[in-house]
Amino acid sequence: MNPSLAADRAPATGLSRALVTLLAFCCGAIVANIYYAQPIVGLIAPDLGLSADRASLIVSLTQFGYALGLLLLVPLADLVENRRLMIVTAVLACVSLLLAGTSGSGQGQLFLFYALLIGFSSVAVQMLIPLAAHLAPEHQRGRVVGNIMGGLLLGILLARPLSSLVADHFGWRAVFIGAAGVMLAIILLLALTLPRRVPEHSASYAGLMASLIELLRRYPVLRQRSLYQALMFAAFSLYWTAVPLALAHDHGLSQSQIAVFALVGAVGAIAAPMAGRLADAGHARRGSLLALVLAPLALLLGLTTPGFSVIGLGLTGVLLDFAVQMNMVIGQREVYALDPASRGRLNALYMTSIFLGGALGSAMASGLFAQFGWHGIALAGAALPGVALLVFLAGARRV
Repeated sequence: MNPSLAADRAPATGLSRALVTLLAFCCGAIVANIYYAQPIVGLIAPDLGLSADRASLIVSLTQFGYALGLLLLVPLADLVENRRLMIVTAVLACVSLLLAGTSGSGQGQLFLFYALLIGFSSVAVQMLIPLAAHLAPEHQRGRVVGNIMGGLLLGILLARPLSSLVADHFGWRAVFIGAAGVMLAIILLLALTLPRRVPEHSASYAGLMASLIELLRRYPVLRQRSLYQALMFAAFSLYWTAVPLALAHDHGLSQSQIAVFALVGAVGAIAAPMAGRLADAGHARRGSLLALVLAPLALLLGLTTPGFSVIGLGLTGVLLDFAVQMNMVIGQREVYALDPASRGRLNALYMTSIFLGGALGSAMASGLFAQFGWHGIALAGAALPGVALLVFLAGARRV
């Protein structure tokens, strides 16, 4: 069967379980590129000649590059044939990872540029998710997006323990070289299995970019959901950038032990499919309220455990991951429903705001921890989703 015809018919027949699983795996493997450096900045920075205060720039620049890619590349999913676009960006990611993995000692500034490029080129995941939403029938859309987001979350959460283990046994450069090999496999998978999709939109790229402002102005739900999740993800990134520093500095854990700790956070992956089903059943607002209440409580929980114990920090991570992913999936479903013809651009705006928040949280982490320790991280982290909760409640009262 012609792949383009298969893509056209998919919304009526649904996505096969095998294709959903493949998309979930690809999303997880691609998004992991953004998080490999997070738990090993303490190894990378001194080798490359970066000061301790600048170590978290490695993570924040990767996330900022991802936000740029979301803003500049992802809207092309509404203009250019999707499979080809994803393959091109994946090739660039593969090259960027290889360059990062072969960086020489003392090349800190050059590595920071590679980090920016890795983030910029790892946005194919945000083209895959709208494509899946396009292919899925309406009554299954929340579940399909939730299942794929579960794969994405596993990629985020497993990237950290994997990079810690590899760096502990083979050095930090092996992390990036290995990731480049994974991206090569992803390129082949996309080329061989992904159905073609040619968007109906026919505007120029300049017109497409200008339309982003109009979409942001037209849909208050997009603005609200973007703000909520940007603040949630800022707290998420603040926590996961600072907690490896706390575990090594305050608790004396090795990189392999930090890897085991990071695995605990993978439990939060169960939130994504659950959130999709809640949204399909009409409980989006209740799910969001639960997530926005849970996130600040999770961060404050660490302050109630004696000496901010490792167990307390782990429980914070599980609850925070659960809350962040639940709110993200619910928000995505609401945003995708606004205008099916503009899903690529809507997703670009939504995810750009999220990763700008993430870049802010990551950038704050090392300086805040150095000045105020985990107490400062927990209070600042709780304040971010706390603001989102107040805005959400204020909006609910106006309805």
